[in-house]
Amino acid sequence: MRAFACPTCNAFTPFEADRCPSCGKSIGLHLPSQSMVAVEDGVALVDGGQWVRCTQSGPLGCNWLVPADGEPAARGRCVSDTLIRRKPDADDTIAREKLVPTAAALRRLVYQLTDLGLPVDPYWRRDGGLAFDLLSSYSTGEKVTIGHANGVITIDLVESLDAYRESLRVRLGEPYRTMLGHFRHEVGHYYQNILIETGPGAARYLDRCRDLFGDERAGYPEAIARHYKFGAPADWQESFISEYATMHPWEDFAECFAHYLHITDTLDTTHEAGMVLHADRVRFTGRPDIAPLESYAEVPIDRLLFDWKWIALFFNRVNAAMGKGPLYPFDISKPVADKLGFVHMVVAEVSS
Repeated sequence: MRAFACPTCNAFTPFEADRCPSCGKSIGLHLPSQSMVAVEDGVALVDGGQWVRCTQSGPLGCNWLVPADGEPAARGRCVSDTLIRRKPDADDTIAREKLVPTAAALRRLVYQLTDLGLPVDPYWRRDGGLAFDLLSSYSTGEKVTIGHANGVITIDLVESLDAYRESLRVRLGEPYRTMLGHFRHEVGHYYQNILIETGPGAARYLDRCRDLFGDERAGYPEAIARHYKFGAPADWQESFISEYATMHPWEDFAECFAHYLHITDTLDTTHEAGMVLHADRVRFTGRPDIAPLESYAEVPIDRLLFDWKWIALFFNRVNAAMGKGPLYPFDISKPVADKLGFVHMVVAEVSS
């Protein structure tokens, strides 16, 4: 994630901020330039054009700006918020409260997808476009199943409750479970469908994808039943990034796609902090200086994963110093590296 600066005093400004924490200047996020810009009397001027706050700045705490003369169908909402197809009723105050941090996580996802150059086509522009149903099983008792179908990603807002999410993580034996992680996993299903299975590149990508992840035409309901009855194979770590990835080729791809987003965003954040791991300043040997790149789009996956190996080791040690578990509690085997390499290739080619 980019380290944003206040346009007035140049102080560090959080991604979610609508006001500089240092000088108090009113600001907003201008997605096309990936920068914070000053807002005067509700209007920001960018390259001669007028930009105004997203209409969800109040209800959802959105700090993004939209063109004053934007598409009528967007109704003054930023691209992230227009992706929300369904949300709790206005009188469901409990669910609406949990919608706020969930929408913030969605904005982080949309920002990263845009930064990587991946297509973000809303459902209201085309059939099968990207949509999010952000619903609550907590306040209504409605059964909400997290998943993806024909461009629509469904998320249960109850996952924003730390106690609930943590108890589920422990019960399922997962090392990691966050709302942003859900978004990244489910959007992996979306991109597998539109980029690899049905997109213009299907002729080039599909056979290679099946070689790496398996044949996605295998029965999905049967795979789910088998996974929850017998669990993952004993040797799953040799070929998969997680136990859940062993369930079905679709889940394997989605898990690897999510991890690619985890890794690239953390490396980008590290680069934006100006952090370098200096070989001559540590007590152990075995690596050169590690200076994360601004972009890994034009380098092999081996370079990305080499840098990540040492950056993750550092952050895992920081977490241990705070008495917490590893920041990145996963091992990347050679087969997983090959899968991540495929994701890396597709993302780089699509965005070029």
